[in-house]
Amino acid sequence: MHQQKRQPELVEGNLPVFVFPTELLFYADDQSTHKQVLTLYNPYEFALKFKVLCTTPNKYVVADAAGAVKPQCCVDIVIRHRDVRSCHYGVIDKFRLQVSEQSQRKALGRKEVVATLLPSAKEQQKEEEEKRIKEHLTESLFFEQSFQPGKNRTVSSGPSLLTVFLGVVCIAALMLPTLGDVESLVPLYLHLSVNQKLVAAYILGLITMAILRT
Repeated sequence: MHQQKRQPELVEGNLPVFVFPTELLFYADDQSTHKQVLTLYNPYEFALKFKVLCTTPNKYVVADAAGAVKPQCCVDIVIRHRDVRSCHYGVIDKFRLQVSEQSQRKALGRKEVVATLLPSAKEQQKEEEEKRIKEHLTESLFFEQSFQPGKNRTVSSGPSLLTVFLGVVCIAALMLPTLGDVESLVPLYLHLSVNQKLVAAYILGLITMAILRT
């Protein structure tokens, strides 16, 4: 009864195959990457047998290209690149892992893993970093344009009257005497503290920046 339930999957070949990783990257300048490991998982209650196929078998050496995986276990498949030449840079090869039941020949399921040979890991990291920087600059430019709707106007409207008035008030506040200045002829209630003058100077700086941008 248990085998009869799995028979439709055997015919359709739709059994999910769990492999990690799903992409292999070999770097010509890093010999440690010339050997990669694929891990095939078997989460099922029955044993599986597997077979590894490749579109370019002359470029790779696959240790244990065929074997079996016990129920709820995994197996490592070592793949070594043996033809590291510049003519193969960027070429995408494919490995296909086929699994079947121990007592059957037809594949229950299959999974493809792509493999690529790149010239340098540093160049790859540099390209990825440049790509991230470009994306960041594009996003920054987009938000800058979105929050400046009046930037494309050909004629500037100039500072508003409220901006000019606030600027005059801040200048007047800075010209008033500071608390403790006994020699000033200005009434005492017009004397400002140091903190009040700092606030006035800060607001005046913001107003100046706003006027220069317009």
